[in-house]
Amino acid sequence: MMYLRSLATAFPGRALSQGESLSLLRDSGILGNIRPRSRQILEKVLGGESGISTRRLAAPDPAALLRAGAGDLHALFEAEAPRLAAEALAKACERAGVRPVDLDALLICTCTGYLCPGLTSHVSERLGMKPDAYLGDLLGQGCGAAIPMLEAARGLLQTRPGAVIATVAVEVCSAAFYLDDDPGVLISLCLFGDGAAAAIWDDSDTGHDLRFSGFRTLHRPEHREKVRFVNRDGRLKNQLHRSVPTIAAEAVSELWSLRESDPDKVVAHTGGRDVLDALETTLGVSLPESRSVLRDYGNVSSPSVLIALERALESDADSYWLTSFGAGFSAHSCQLTRKD
Repeated sequence: MMYLRSLATAFPGRALSQGESLSLLRDSGILGNIRPRSRQILEKVLGGESGISTRRLAAPDPAALLRAGAGDLHALFEAEAPRLAAEALAKACERAGVRPVDLDALLICTCTGYLCPGLTSHVSERLGMKPDAYLGDLLGQGCGAAIPMLEAARGLLQTRPGAVIATVAVEVCSAAFYLDDDPGVLISLCLFGDGAAAAIWDDSDTGHDLRFSGFRTLHRPEHREKVRFVNRDGRLKNQLHRSVPTIAAEAVSELWSLRESDPDKVVAHTGGRDVLDALETTLGVSLPESRSVLRDYGNVSSPSVLIALERALESDADSYWLTSFGAGFSAHSCQLTRKD
């Protein structure tokens, strides 16, 4: 068995409203590089009702990112991803009453940058973890990565009874900002933000009684080109098709049919307004925590579902059904259930 011991999040300090984002883009002059129709899309999304009020971006000048070279974007990721991950994990350790040196394993997922050695090396050094702790970096799973990472932690815990395992999902989405006339690129520029979520897990139910179970996963490679990163001159460009809300809702509906039991709460990756609309309609549930995270932070990619879970845990419900989805196309689910 694997039990949740604590959960914590971290974000860049500056909150940027959608209106401020639009003003920055206008003032930068960079909108002159795209077609009038593309400018209209940005103005409609950033100036309209997208379900997002603010986002947190690590870069002091987000508009400058759209002119930055691949090396500058990589430098942003290398500076900010370890910092955000370490901040979230330090909070999670404090809430769990454990020291980083007591952790036996650290798993980190990300898709917005690449480091070798990976983020686990940087974060373990920052927090002073013991040198023989197991470190595992999970890459390339996109927005859906957090839940498969939890399943990896559960499998690791089976081989190491009594271990204390940390999981961190961290994304610096601003390091993957891109601007051209592709509608999917334009929508992505309006949706994504930066942040991290960390959790501590072990196999003891003493003092913390949310049990992880029921992991399910689906892969739809025929939809791979609908949502993925592509490389453009060393930069990450998000490929996002308008059919993604429908694809996500269909996949999540199939996972929902495989649930162990009816949960008290459903917690989903934030995706975007249209994605959440499609999920609520298809599943017949409400997603208030996912919507509130979208409102306050935008789509933070892989940490999003755990950020929403942190808010859902305030309800003290007895069971939670989690779902995440993204590049691949892939979708995943699991349950957290309180012991009797």
